[in-house]
Amino acid sequence: MEKTHRSKIQQRFRRALGGTRIVCLDIPDDYEFMDANLIALLHTRMARFLPRAPSA
Repeated sequence: MEKTHRSKIQQRFRRALGGTRIVCLDIPDDYEFMDANLIALLHTRMARFLPRAPSA
């Protein structure tokens, strides 16, 4: 999702969101489905928003 997508969602669904935070990873829509580079980029950009896996 790019910042323009987030803005459109916030404007269109403001009431339904009820203050829910929408995270923008600022990744352009230039990748093919399941592109390895996209997956690596998603892992990197999403890491700070997801809980850490428990240590073994």
